[in-house]
Formats: sequence, C-alpha cells, structure tokens
Amino acid sequence: MGKVYYSISEVAELLGVRQSTLRYWEQEFPVLRPKKNRAGNRAYREKDLKTALIIKRLLHDEGHTIDEARKLLRDNKFLKGLLERPLEELMVPSDLLSYIRRELEGLLEWVRSW
Repeated sequence: MGKVYYSISEVAELLGVRQSTLRYWEQEFPVLRPKKNRAGNRAYREKDLKTALIIKRLLHDEGHTIDEARKLLRDNKFLKGLLERPLEELMVPSDLLSYIRRELEGLLEWVRSW
C-alpha cells in the first residue's frame, strides 16, 4: 500500500459506498474503529480498510444481514484469517479497479510535481 492513512472520502470512493454508510458501519460493527485526528477526522489504516472491505463483501456481495455479519466478525479466526490476506485479495473487481485508479492518479500527481 502506498499510504499509511486514508480519509473517509477515499475509503468511501474505493468501496463504492457513501461516507454515511461507513459511519453507520462503525456504529454497527465494533471491529471497525478508525482513528480520529485532533480535528475529529477519521484516519483509516490498512486494517480498517480491510475490515470495511470485509463488511461490504458480507453485506453487499454475499447478502448477509447486519446481525449475521456481526456474528461472523466476532469469530476471531474468521476475521484474523481475512485480515492477514493482501488487500487486493479482499477486493471485488470494481473495488480493485478503483484502487488501481487511485494509485495511478497519485503516481501521476507525484510525477507532475517534479
């Protein structure tokens, strides 16, 4: 990964969900707890990003209810196994394309700054 922290807008764009959806997931899933800076802005680490991807996959792609997904995420073996995987393995194709686009845009910005 190119960054240590991601903003809520970056994570929302990457996952294809609204920022309000991510804030709602934080309320419903105790395992999703991004840090907040002094201004109160969320700072998602790679672990948080992976957790949000897993939640999205469970709810949107696999069709679990929030209660079912919450129970699955309480299983430490289930969650730990997924969190140990590379980020790219957790993404569905549309998420992966968004991630690649964002990385390429960052590289382009860096090249232009030279």
